[in-house]
Amino acid sequence: MTKIYIEKSVIVGNCLVFQSVIAVVKLNKVDELVVSALEGSEKGLTLKEIVEKTGQTEKKVFKVLRKLFQNELIDSEGHQYRLAKP
Repeated sequence: MTKIYIEKSVIVGNCLVFQSVIAVVKLNKVDELVVSALEGSEKGLTLKEIVEKTGQTEKKVFKVLRKLFQNELIDSEGHQYRLAKP
């Protein structure tokens, strides 16, 4: 199981200030497969492409994408999903 810590940072004057940990997201093996698939793609992947790369069902992948999106770990534009930029 992998834990991802999300920190919020802001710029105050000319200093970068890290506020606090917003969330801890526990990733299971299917979550990690989806994240790994997305790591290799700058332009993003469709649901179908992620299903093909991970070998998981569409339903499982969609649930993972929803979890990652709700925790602000991925962005989506149209039907393309990609890891969120810090």
